Amino acid sequence: MAEVLDVVLRLVLVLAAFLVLPLLVGQVEHKAMAHMQSRVGPMYAGGFHGWAQLIADGVKFVQKEDVVPTAADRTVFKLAPAVALLPYLVVLLVIPLGPGLVGEDLDVGLFFALAVMGVGVVGTLMGGWASANKFSLLGGIRVAAQLMSYELPFVLAAASVAMAAGTLSLSGIVEAWHPWWLAWQVVGGLVFFTAGLAELQRPPFDMPVADAEIVFGPYTEYGGLRFALFILAEYAGIVVLSALTTVLFLGGWHGPFEAQLGWLWTLLKTMVVAFVVIWVRVAYPRMREDQLQRLAWQGLVPLALVQLALTSVVVVMQQ
Repeated sequence: MAEVLDVVLRLVLVLAAFLVLPLLVGQVEHKAMAHMQSRVGPMYAGGFHGWAQLIADGVKFVQKEDVVPTAADRTVFKLAPAVALLPYLVVLLVIPLGPGLVGEDLDVGLFFALAVMGVGVVGTLMGGWASANKFSLLGGIRVAAQLMSYELPFVLAAASVAMAAGTLSLSGIVEAWHPWWLAWQVVGGLVFFTAGLAELQRPPFDMPVADAEIVFGPYTEYGGLRFALFILAEYAGIVVLSALTTVLFLGGWHGPFEAQLGWLWTLLKTMVVAFVVIWVRVAYPRMREDQLQRLAWQGLVPLALVQLALTSVVVVMQQ
């Protein structure tokens, strides 16, 4: 009975994090962009520091009409937002918050997380294909191109950390982490973070939703709550990417008084990385499609292979 209650408690905590953290990231993005770009609305909605902006957005989405295009594949069109969002909930189950604080500590937690994150991208592909809209289809094709290009450096960078730690368990990787990894795994960390941004289609890698070229890409025909689910999936993806970057490259729960405050260090590091994601959106313009592909194949893949080779040498020398 105690074991069942423990499992239920962990699932409830993961669900609570899934419901709260993406909304918190969305609110932080509103405020950060308001300060950085002098946006008036997000700073004044509701009064004190624009506290009601997120609520106003939610009310707006609820009030919008839910329209399905006549020529669309209705089943796939309706399923796409859920397919885009739910995989990130599953990934949160295997990301450790502190020592022993994890929904399910899998021995292959790293590869499980990377594989499930890829499923989230499929939801965007489904939306683009099922919309019966040429702009949505072009956006979906761009999503597929980015997935094929950036999945390789994403996995290679993560494999470098797994090789250094000698385990695929995310908790095991955090336990094996040492501060000096910040120096010799920094290239892999930058590759992982950059490739993750591209997989989430976050600026400057938001070519699939380039509004000046293809309206809003795979999301053009979506409105109301279904569109809100896609936006929520984006913020959930930011949380998952930031948490994985924290666990793999920033030491997870390691910090002062980690036995008592390990969960707090993980959350703080995750939110700092999420803020960097927002900062990058504000600071850098959208890339062209050829620039995006060139960065992946001529930049990130070679760097990831160099990091993997360096890790191999260091691991062999330590044996």
